[in-house]
Amino acid sequence: MLNEPLRPNEAKKLIRSILKDGFVTYSQPHAMERLEKHGMSTTDCTNILRGGTVEEAEHEYGEWRYRVHTGKMTVIVRFEDETELMIVTAWKK
Repeated sequence: MLNEPLRPNEAKKLIRSILKDGFVTYSQPHAMERLEKHGMSTTDCTNILRGGTVEEAEHEYGEWRYRVHTGKMTVIVRFEDETELMIVTAWKK
């Protein structure tokens, strides 16, 4: 069980751990529709998670969400547990 909200540096560490040894899922159908709408791929999302900046957590819809962004793209994630994160939505700036 995660002790949320995580500080941005803690969230970044957990994201990297999940990318290495865990699971990344996508909210259905919303996240996949947003990727298609903005001409983004799941590889784009992985790259944003690897190299992007994590903002302070926001509490929305009863859950903690984390905005991860680069200069051109943003993804919103939530942690399911210590081994899985879900991409909730994404867009190009």
